[in-house]
Amino acid sequence: MVKNVFSTILMLLGSFSLCIGQEQTQLLIIGGGASGVSAAIQASRMGISTVVLEETPWLGGMLTAAGVSAIDGNHRMPSGIWGEFREKLYNHYGGAEAVGTGWVSNTLFEPSIGNKFFQEWTKDQINLRVIHHAKWNSIQFENNSWVVTYSQEGQLKSIIAQMLIDATELGDVMAAQGYEYFIGMDSQARFGEIYAPLEANDIVQDLTYVVILKDFGVGNDRTIPKPEGYDPSIFDCACDHADPTSFDDPTNDCQKMLNYGKLPNGKYMINWPNCGNDFYMNIVEMSPEERMEALKEAKLHSLRFIYYIQQELGYKHLGIADDEFPTVDQLPFIPYHRESRRTLTEAMFTLPHVLEPFKQENPLFRTGIAVGDYTIDHHHKMNLEAPEIDFIKIRVPSYNVPLGSLIPKGSTHLIVAEKSIGVSNIVNGASRLQPVVLGIGQAAGALAAVAILNHKNLQEIEVRDVQQQLLEANAYIMPYIDIQSSHAHFQAIQRIGATGILKGYGVPYKWANQTWFYPEKTLSEYDLAEGLRPLYPVLSNYWNASGETLTMAFFVELMQELNRRMTIEEIRKGWEKRSMGQFPPMEHLLTRLQVAVLLDELLNPFAISIDLQGNLVD
Repeated sequence: MVKNVFSTILMLLGSFSLCIGQEQTQLLIIGGGASGVSAAIQASRMGISTVVLEETPWLGGMLTAAGVSAIDGNHRMPSGIWGEFREKLYNHYGGAEAVGTGWVSNTLFEPSIGNKFFQEWTKDQINLRVIHHAKWNSIQFENNSWVVTYSQEGQLKSIIAQMLIDATELGDVMAAQGYEYFIGMDSQARFGEIYAPLEANDIVQDLTYVVILKDFGVGNDRTIPKPEGYDPSIFDCACDHADPTSFDDPTNDCQKMLNYGKLPNGKYMINWPNCGNDFYMNIVEMSPEERMEALKEAKLHSLRFIYYIQQELGYKHLGIADDEFPTVDQLPFIPYHRESRRTLTEAMFTLPHVLEPFKQENPLFRTGIAVGDYTIDHHHKMNLEAPEIDFIKIRVPSYNVPLGSLIPKGSTHLIVAEKSIGVSNIVNGASRLQPVVLGIGQAAGALAAVAILNHKNLQEIEVRDVQQQLLEANAYIMPYIDIQSSHAHFQAIQRIGATGILKGYGVPYKWANQTWFYPEKTLSEYDLAEGLRPLYPVLSNYWNASGETLTMAFFVELMQELNRRMTIEEIRKGWEKRSMGQFPPMEHLLTRLQVAVLLDELLNPFAISIDLQGNLVD
């Protein structure tokens, strides 16, 4: 009885202190990883008061705190915050060549430098506050607001927010709120993916405890103590490798294996799948305490591989870097999770939308908010029971991620980011890469900001408003590699591309797939009329467009078919307003770029509302 009374008093005192010290913000982001920090920067730039709760002392997640500092993908699409981050690296190290130290990735850096940039970046944002060493305890949605309690350095604190972003590594917040999600491989029937196994299972991709090695100089033996359970035969094929996209036979080259993750300043990122430190375990549904205990084996596996590199391969001078992670064991704060819970969202991004985006019944490409070009790459080296997903057979072009994949089904005030967005298991093999996750985070921040600024919930927002905010931040919404964000007509090309009037051309290409806009190519009269027809019903019975190359004369005719009052003088003014030079004669053959810019100026089809499925609202 006394114990119960004492507990009640403590509870009341705790509630009283929470009310007194309760913080308020417009946007709360749980997780300061790649997507969380990106979302925070974007939202704060849009004037939204933003708070980030992060468990570790670092920012950047898989890029930094997990040590995956070799960037795969989007080298020719430096979209938004990813492009800004890369430019910081170029300036620090001395240009693109100085960070092109590996043989797969184009951008490699020291994790501590990445964290330094993110820390400085967030401190520069006047609307942003980052709270480190913070673990959330409870989350409730009351009166259109989130009430979140968290512990920091032994103290229980509380915060109220209008909008919440789940940027955790494994989708823990979304799951705690009861939203539906998937774990593991999907069946073929679930999303109509013929490359998926017949039956669904709970097998996730291998995770990795990355290790950063440092060259201490020949003759300086940095060999670690022999780890428990060490078996060199496990790593026998570590030096046998080949680029799968080349179909070459494997070569035995241990230095090349190390050079995969060669970083500036004599360091090496050890994140190696073939008989290396990839490790299979599914810890997604475990408690934080259970995860921590289970991950000890993943750490031990990585240390065994390091010992193998030092002892068996003879690289005794390569030791665990002593100037990277301020942890007791000098290993990263977190493992590299390649896969998370995948939320059931308003728009599910699946393989058909990657393979043939312009041929789907629901044109999700129109709703794009982040882009990626890395191939579908699944890591299942440690689990022999995993059905094989041969990414060489699944040859895909570059792609864009739909906005609806960030909104849990029915959600009004919760956004998902990181690797917990609504994608299939197969597509996650591409969307999990660092630049894509940074883009997803930036889009999550823009989405939250648009909803807050317009006093709307997530089901009411205008897709085009979010996309335009991203374009103004030099982010790509269409994956066109031949029109950079620095181009004078970048936004016009992106907007017209997102309407589907002029479509891109996808090319599966090695490790960096492509989609081309071909701005200098011409098009036919029919191509333009067909592109306009879905958006403008007045053209449904218009059949005067032939296969002839489009001229200015026909363009004028088509514009006047859409708007009888449009004059050549208006078209000329639109041409000159967009700084395209001297207005051409009527027989001039128009390029795709010229058509896109004129359509953007004269018709503004991007303003036509679409829903989260990409369908026209009006």
